[in-house]
Amino acid sequence: ESLADQFDFKMYLIILFKDPKKLPAVFEMAEVVAQSTSRRAEEMASLFENSEFLEKDTVQLFAMRYQSMRKDVLGCTQDMDFFLWPRNDIESLKCLLFSKWKGSPDESYKPLKTVFEYNHVAYERQLARLMVKVDKTGLIITNTAASMFVFVDRQYLETAKNKTIIFKISTLCLYVSERHLTDWGPGTVDELLAPYLH
Repeated sequence: ESLADQFDFKMYLIILFKDPKKLPAVFEMAEVVAQSTSRRAEEMASLFENSEFLEKDTVQLFAMRYQSMRKDVLGCTQDMDFFLWPRNDIESLKCLLFSKWKGSPDESYKPLKTVFEYNHVAYERQLARLMVKVDKTGLIITNTAASMFVFVDRQYLETAKNKTIIFKISTLCLYVSERHLTDWGPGTVDELLAPYLH
């Protein structure tokens, strides 16, 4: 049993747009699954040259289902399918991760200090490489800090004139060192989400 098994987690995906007048898209993950090692972790490690990525003191937190936090959208839980590319209105992806000790119903979730951000320039460059990848499995992109991994589905959209490749987010994985699982910052879930939900 890993240290991560001692916690309950809450994860939020925030899509920030280039237009400051456009409200961010905010999603709450329906379930966060902690895994110390996995086949997917090996796939993620293959993005890097060294094997240090698969350190034993790290944990992967997976999420595959979400619901919108927008007040004007009915919040029904669904498989993750956010349309990521091609589009030119997104500035960055950001995740907020909160945790609390299991079996402590009166305790509130606290924010982890680890930063999970992914700029559009970085992920667009990686998606361009995935456009020509023959194998449909292992379609994964990651931010520079290797703390946020985005699994994508590559689909083909046919129109009368041409065939376009599109990418949708299918799974999120946050990569956290075990020693940072209790490295909490100030604030509550509501306080930290408030700037994105006005």
